[in-house]
Parts: sequence; C-alpha cells; structure tokens
Amino acid sequence: MIMGIRGLMSFVEDHSNEFFTDVKLRDTKIIIDGYALFHRLYFSSNLELRYGGDYDSFTDVVQKFFESLFACKICPYVVLDGGCDISDKKLNTLKDRAREKIQMAHSLSVGGGGYVCPLLIREVFIQVLTKLQVCFVQCFSEADRDIMTLANHWNCPVLSSDSDFCIFDLKSGFCPLNGFQWRNVNAIKGTRDRYIPAKCFFLDALCCHFGIMNKTLLPLFAVLCGNDHVNLPVMETFLSKVRFPLGAANSKGRRHHRVLGLLNWLSRFADPTEALDSVLNHLPKKRRGTVKELLCRSMEEYVQAQGRLQDFFQHGAYTCPDTWNPGLPPWVLAALARGQLSPFISDALVLRRTILHTQVENMQRPNAHRISLPIRQVIYGLLVNALPHVRNVAWDALPPQPPTFSEVERINKNIKTSIVNAVELPKDHSDLSKLTELSLASRQMLLLETLKVKQSLLDPVPAALKLPVAVSCYWVQHAEATLKLHHLQALLLGMLLGPLRAMASSPEEKAVRGGGAETLYAELQRVKAPPGTRLDLDTAHVFCQWQCCLQMGLYLNQLLSTPLPEPDLTRLYSGSLVHGLCRQLLTSASVESLLRLCPEAQQLYEHLFSATRSCAPAELFLPKGKLNSKRRKQKKSGISWSENRVGTTLNARSWHEGSNPFELLMVETLENEEAPELK
Repeated sequence: MIMGIRGLMSFVEDHSNEFFTDVKLRDTKIIIDGYALFHRLYFSSNLELRYGGDYDSFTDVVQKFFESLFACKICPYVVLDGGCDISDKKLNTLKDRAREKIQMAHSLSVGGGGYVCPLLIREVFIQVLTKLQVCFVQCFSEADRDIMTLANHWNCPVLSSDSDFCIFDLKSGFCPLNGFQWRNVNAIKGTRDRYIPAKCFFLDALCCHFGIMNKTLLPLFAVLCGNDHVNLPVMETFLSKVRFPLGAANSKGRRHHRVLGLLNWLSRFADPTEALDSVLNHLPKKRRGTVKELLCRSMEEYVQAQGRLQDFFQHGAYTCPDTWNPGLPPWVLAALARGQLSPFISDALVLRRTILHTQVENMQRPNAHRISLPIRQVIYGLLVNALPHVRNVAWDALPPQPPTFSEVERINKNIKTSIVNAVELPKDHSDLSKLTELSLASRQMLLLETLKVKQSLLDPVPAALKLPVAVSCYWVQHAEATLKLHHLQALLLGMLLGPLRAMASSPEEKAVRGGGAETLYAELQRVKAPPGTRLDLDTAHVFCQWQCCLQMGLYLNQLLSTPLPEPDLTRLYSGSLVHGLCRQLLTSASVESLLRLCPEAQQLYEHLFSATRSCAPAELFLPKGKLNSKRRKQKKSGISWSENRVGTTLNARSWHEGSNPFELLMVETLENEEAPELK
C-alpha cells in the first residue's frame, strides 16, 4: 500500500483545479514508479483478490497498459524499489503495514473487503516487462529519490501514486496514476498522433497557493506532517502548541486541518533553518538535539540521489550510493539492479532480517510460509558468509554470533519476529563471491537436494516446468493433512494454461491437432471460479503454501544462477482457475474428461502427475473412506499421517485402455520413508 505523506494526496486532489494541469502525454520519456504501478493495475482492474492471484489476467492488464504507452510514442522507464535501507529507518512503518495486511487478508478470507497483493506479483510484473522489452531497474533501497533525479536529468514527468512526489521539485511534473487515463487513448485531430489524457502536478502551483512559499521548506513540511520515515510522539507536542492559521474554514479545510495549518504556518518563514529553529523552540530543551538530528536526516530524503540511473539505462551498469554499498560481490549487485535477485535477498544480506508477506489464508493455522522454512535456511546458508563484509558498526561491536536471521512473520492475527538458523553448507558453497563459479551440476544438485527431488523424476518434464514441478514435489512432501488429491490435480491442470495458450496460437493447431488445445483452453477459462464464490479456507491455505514454496524455490534458483530454467510465471498459476477446478473435480468432472479434448495436454499432464506422485505420501491417493479408516488405525497405534510414508503403484494396462487412472491406484506400504519412483 502506498502511504507517503499523510493526507497530502487527498488535499491536492481536493484542489485539483489549482494544483493540476491537464496534459496530453505523447512522444516523451516517462519515469514510472514500478511498485505503485503494479499495485494500481492489480487493484483497479477488478481482478480476484482472494484466490492467491490471477497472474494470467494481471499479465494481460500490464500488457495493455504498455501497449497504450507505445501507441502514443511514450517511452517508459520503470524504477522498482529494492530492499530496506541499511539504516533500517522504515522498520516500524513496515511492521505497521504488515499488521494492516494481516487484517485485510483476514477480512478477505471471511468474505469482507481489503487489498492484498498476490505473493508473486512483483516477479510476474518483472517477467512481463522483460517480455515487452520495457527498460527497468531495481534500486538497492527505496527508489523515490532516484526516480526524481532521473526524471529531472531527462526533463520528463514521473508516474506514481506516492504523495512524496508532491514534495520533490520535478521539472516536468508528477502525474498521479488515478488521473492517468491509459485506457482512453485519443487521436489528435487531423493527424495519426495519439495521446493519453493525464493530470500533472507542479510544485510551483502549490507554493503560489501559499504566498510564493519557498520550495525548500516542503521537506520540513513532509517530516512534520508525518511520512514513512518519521513518526515521533514528541512532534505531537509541537503540533498541539502551535496555533495554525487554517485559511479556508470550509469542510475541506477541516478535513485537512493538519496539512493546511502546517503549510500556512511554514509559508511565513524565509528558509528551513528559521522554520526548524521555531519548531525546536516549542519542544523541551533536553529533546531538541535529538529531534533536530532526526528531522535534518529525514529532510535529506527529498534531495537529489547520489546514484545515476541514466548510467544503468545507457550502459547497463549502476553504481550504488556509498551509504548503501556494503561491499557485496559485483555479481550480486548487478543481479539486484537487473531484478534477477529479489529484495528479499538484499534484506537478508544487509540486515539479516526478512519480512514474510501474509496471503489470504486460514488465520487459525500456522502461517503458510512455515512450509518453506527449510528452503529459506539454505538461502541463508549461502548468504551468511558474505555478511562480515557488510559495513555495520553495530555488528562490529558485538561478539561472534551463530549464523542466525530474523523473520517477521504472521502469528495468528499479529506479527512476530522469529530467529532462524542458517544451514551449514559445504565449503565450496561458502564464498558468495565465487558461487557463480561452481559447476552447473553442483548448483543443480544443491537445489534439488533442498527440494527433495531426484533429477530422474524431472527428465520427462519440459524445461520450462521443471522448477514448478520440483517445488510441487517438495510441497506434497511437506504439506499438512488438509492437502487432498483434487488439490494436486487442480494445480497441475492449472500449469497447462501456458502451454495450451502457446499451442492454441500456433498455425498447426486446427490443421494438425483439430483445435483441441484451443477448445481445452476455452474450457479452462470457463471453469474459473466466478467472483463472490465462497472461499474454501483449507483449499486457499494449501495453495498459499504452494506459492510460498514456489517463491523460495525461485529465489534459491536465482541465487544459484538458475541451474533450472526460470519458469514463465505469467501463465503458471491462476487462483480463480485452480479453485474452480477443485470444485469441478469434487462434483462432476474428472481429470480425464477434461483432458480428452487435447491428447498433447493429457500427455503433458501425465508427466507432471507422475513426477509429483512419486514424491507424495500414498494417503493422498486413498479413497476417502479408506483414508479415514487408515487414519483411525494410525491414531490408535500412535503413528502420525506425516510419519507413515507409503508408495503407490499404477495399473499400467488399465491406463492405456482408457480407464480413469486415479480409480486404479493400488497402495503398497513400504517399511522405509522414501516413496518409490514410478516405473
């Protein structure tokens, strides 16, 4: 959720006629706040929020957005936030947002409203940018100052939702996303030229409204009003003592009492030094030094950045500011800038702390990220030996400590910081700077051992689906007892969406295949759960667990320089589809009846199912009555569901004769815990 300066955006929008200029954007560069854009596109496009992400529909929206820009000869440069600053100054704000997200996720899970982004939306967004060849960069920490610096260097506007851009002195102005009519591309009369109608905010207009106010006073206004960096209780003392001139006393004036009052009050001062002295005079003497230091440091967030993003876009290299650079290996810094490593990695490297984002899950159960803890411990093991190079004075003063990391996670409906140990890895994996020099076989072995899957199981699986299938093998081995066969079936059927789309768009589809792929693709679209359908919390939770496994499997694969090909996330998971398939498989449809439409898709599904089935506990395949009976026996004997690992075999002759293979599974109990490979 975009926050920025409290109340400022609604204030300037209430004075739209005074502060905004109507513009017809065309034939220009534009700097886009990537974080604000993907949130805006997801939440304003009527996409389903409860099922963990309709990434296919989101992909279509993002593509249409950039197609509108291209049609108007607008050249976009997307700038994404990175990890947290080494000073960790926004930690309290991030924790507050994490709590808010938990409350919204809970509201959505019980049929209420709320806004929670799907877990992998950032990765999907980056993949779409890459496919469309849109230039983008991922900053090493918060991107606002870099965006402002680049926009002024190129003399072009900024597109965002963050009210901080109402404080930056932007030469070509700031276009808020809610006034950017990208769906309404217009033509200029008598020409072939097209434009996007937009509203553009200029700082001069705001300053003129308050008696030609000195622009340099506005950073002080931002920190006094309350932004993401400063929330000092002592400032309430100042605000309560000062009698602010309100200006207009109408309803809008009362609504924005603090914003109006502060701006009117500050406009009386010639410069920030004079205004800051007046602020400090209203505070107890013993607090003045500390408060002054904090306010001055916070005001620096609104000055030009040290980094030069134009160097990255022109030459592919970006030197990070000295204040951030912790002496990390060059390949790590390059991968972070290109979005090939997640901010999760930089947070773990620089701060030894990560934040695990809540999804729409069952709040009465342990958070879904618990399932992927062993994968994260391997990630931390790869990163832990880079940490002594990070320049953090606080760490240097501490005695040697065990390799531990902090994780901010959901506990019930609140957050808690948990301490997690890193896995100790072999010596040849312990130097992060040389990790890319390891052989492909060595890196692949570590990945597959972490995911608990054998290479031979993945051999029949197409390259693009090897990582998702490997992750699914891990998921079925670690998921709770609420995981059922129809969950696995629905998930694997959903993975066919991308290949089916590719098949359906090929020239040979109707001529050679008879249109089966196109028909099946249309049928899967029809199966999607309609909006407003009641959410099955157990189903939601197991799919949230799968996404957590995929997220961390993806991050580990990236950190190991992709020993398995990176999957196309844009068509890999559609929450509405897998939830709809679950309902279909529980009532009328069967996997075979769906796949009969397209033999190629059926064959692909069989490869995916065989691989995951070989790793799954046999209880997953027992008929419901037998499963309940088996669990009662296990309960009496004291054996847990997860401890009793069994294998399964399949009647191959019946499979080829066309019978439903899931009704022909015979259970073969083994003494060891490993499930046999499918013969």
